[in-house]
Amino acid sequence: MISILLDQGLPRSAASLLRDEGWDVLHTGDIGLSRYTDIKILEFARNNQCVIITLDSDFHTILALENASTPSVIRIRLEGLRGPDLALLIKKIWAKIEPQVKKGAMVTVTESGIRIRNIPLFSS
Repeated sequence: MISILLDQGLPRSAASLLRDEGWDVLHTGDIGLSRYTDIKILEFARNNQCVIITLDSDFHTILALENASTPSVIRIRLEGLRGPDLALLIKKIWAKIEPQVKKGAMVTVTESGIRIRNIPLFSS
């Protein structure tokens, strides 16, 4: 199972709900990263082989500008999700995105669907 890091804007309860089902999930607020910059969170995720799940578009921007190949970042573009709803959403989309996330991807989840872009965006 891939390790997941939930970013600050997402409910902490989603992490504990997923952990209760055997998922490897951390929340930035639970491990002292809540005040870290996006760059530092990306470094943590890269060093610890985590996939970031966030509401923040900045992570995708940074990956694109750096032409980075890790970490994978999933951006949720649905506001106001409560913990149980977020946990359910992650479980629902995981099978569809896991192969690309394992290789390196920027994923965007909206009400109308899922968009996946492999990273790095540009070949060297």
